Amino acid sequence: MATGMAAGPTRPGILDGIRVLDFTAMMSGPYCTRLMADLGAEVIKVEPPEGDHIRLRPPLRAGRSAYFAQLNAGKSSIALDLKRPEARKLIYELVPHCDVLVENYRPGVMQRLALDYETLARLNPKLVYCSISGFGQEGSWSGRSAYAPVLHATSGYDMANLDYQEGDIARPLKNGIFIADVLGGSTAFGAIQAALFRTLKTGQGEYVDVSLLDAMVSMLVYECQEAQFPAERRRPLYRPTQASDGFLLVAPVSQNNFEALARGVGYPEWISDARFATSSAREHHWSELMNLLDEWAESRTAEECEAILTKAGVPCSQYRTIRETMTLPPIQERGVLEEINDGGGSLHIPNPAFRFKQSAAHVRNKVPALGEDGPRLLQTLLGLSAEEIAELRKGEVLRGAEQPIVAAAE
Repeated sequence: MATGMAAGPTRPGILDGIRVLDFTAMMSGPYCTRLMADLGAEVIKVEPPEGDHIRLRPPLRAGRSAYFAQLNAGKSSIALDLKRPEARKLIYELVPHCDVLVENYRPGVMQRLALDYETLARLNPKLVYCSISGFGQEGSWSGRSAYAPVLHATSGYDMANLDYQEGDIARPLKNGIFIADVLGGSTAFGAIQAALFRTLKTGQGEYVDVSLLDAMVSMLVYECQEAQFPAERRRPLYRPTQASDGFLLVAPVSQNNFEALARGVGYPEWISDARFATSSAREHHWSELMNLLDEWAESRTAEECEAILTKAGVPCSQYRTIRETMTLPPIQERGVLEEINDGGGSLHIPNPAFRFKQSAAHVRNKVPALGEDGPRLLQTLLGLSAEEIAELRKGEVLRGAEQPIVAAAE
C-alpha cells in the first residue's frame, strides 16, 4: 500500500533525539508512546519477565500478535524483574539518559517500587514523567481498577449512547472498541509534548497526571452541557437510511445541505414544504423526512445512493466495514497504512492521523521480541560489559530473548 507523505525516509522526526522510558502495558500507554516512536523518539519499553499481556492477544501469526505490533511498533524492549533491587538500580542509571517516562500502572505501584516522580526527578530534574490511570493519581477512586469498558460505563458514555437509540432497547449496548484507551493515550501524547516544550523553555521537568475518566467526560461535549441545562426537546439525530442492500448515513446539516438533498433525490418541492422549509420546522418533522429518505433509497443500492448524493453535494456515506475502509482512495492516497514485518509476517498498521511537511511521522518497521534489546541498551547507555550483562541474566534480573552482545570498539 502507498505510504505517501508520512514515510519520507530522508526527513527527520520532530522527536529525534528524545528518549522515552515506557513502563506501559495493554493499550492507553502503548498507544501514547507509539505515537512518540512514530515521530522519531527512541522508546524503550520496560516489560515484566512475562511481557506485556497484549503479546498474547489475537490475531496471532507464527506466535506474534498483530494487536501488539500495532501498539508497539518502533520501540525497543528490555525485560526486567522490577521487584529486584538490581533491576531498579538499572532504571536509576537509565533515567539520566532519558527525557520522558510514561507509566500506566495502578496509582501507588511506581511509588512502592521507588520509581515515582519525586524519586526519579532527583536523578534527572529535566524528566517529563507521565502517569496514565483510570481515575487520576489522587482521590477516593484512584486505587480502583479501570479498563476502558468500565470507564465507558462510569463516564456516562454508555447511557448517553443508549438514550440515542430508537426502539425498545432495555440495556446498554455492548462495545468492543476501547474509546477510553485511545482517547486517553492521545491526551497523554499531547500533554507530554506541551511538557517537553516547557522543559525546553525553562530547563525544568514536569509531572503529567492523565485520567481516562476525565478524557471520556471531556469528549461528551453536548451531553455534559445538556445534563446541566436540559433541552426542551430532543435534538434530531441522523439515523441509518436503508437502501436495497445495506445502509448509508445522510447528514443534511445546513440549509444548503438540505436543499442539495431535496434536489439530489428529485424532490425539489421539499424546499418549500412547510414541514421542512426551515431548520426549526425540520426538527419538528425529522422522522417524516427520514422516512421519505428511506422510501427514496429502498429501490437503490447503498453505492448508488452515495454516488447520487455525493454528486449533489450532500454529506453522506455508506456504512462500511474497516476491511472495506482500508481500501478507500483517501486511505491509499494519504498513505494511512504502513507495511511492516513483526517477525510473524507482513502487516499494515495505521500511521498517525496527522502529517507534517518538513518532518516524518510514520510507523517504524520494528516490533521487538520480549527483552531483545536489553543487552544492547545496557551496553550502549550504561557501558555494562558482556560479563556483567551475563550475570544479570543468570540472576534473572534481566529477562527475555537471548541476543548476541556486540563487542565494544577498542
